[in-house]
Amino acid sequence: MKPTTALTNFSRHLAAAALMLAASVPALAQVNVANAWVRATVPAQKATGAFMQLTTAQDMRLIEARSPVAGIVELHEMVLVDDVMKMRQIPGLALPAGQAVDLKPGGYHIMLLDLKGQVKTGDPVPLTLVVEDKAGKKSTIDVQAVAKPLATPAKPQQ
Repeated sequence: MKPTTALTNFSRHLAAAALMLAASVPALAQVNVANAWVRATVPAQKATGAFMQLTTAQDMRLIEARSPVAGIVELHEMVLVDDVMKMRQIPGLALPAGQAVDLKPGGYHIMLLDLKGQVKTGDPVPLTLVVEDKAGKKSTIDVQAVAKPLATPAKPQQ
């Protein structure tokens, strides 16, 4: 066997093995995370919010979030009840395929509670998002949010 033939055969076998391995591995959640940020805190402050935009390739639900900077992490929404804005925990958030879902101040967001220390402007804040597809399969997405100044406006400036 010629050396080039052996190399060609090896390459074909390697490619075939890679395809078989790829076919046996479940597809990872296709979730695009954009503009992830956390509001910075003052010393001794025990809570802050995390915000971002999520877009998925298939219908999913955001069912959980975690972060090592907080003892408790919850999914929340702001709702108007009797002309008063109220914040409440939610069990999950629908992520319709192809539609951007905003987690933003004054709407859906992630609450970081029982903070383990001050979150200073510019700090990286690791987050893990847990999403679930229609079949109930859970996947995690690691996100690096950046802490923005406490005075960051709730609504983007035009």
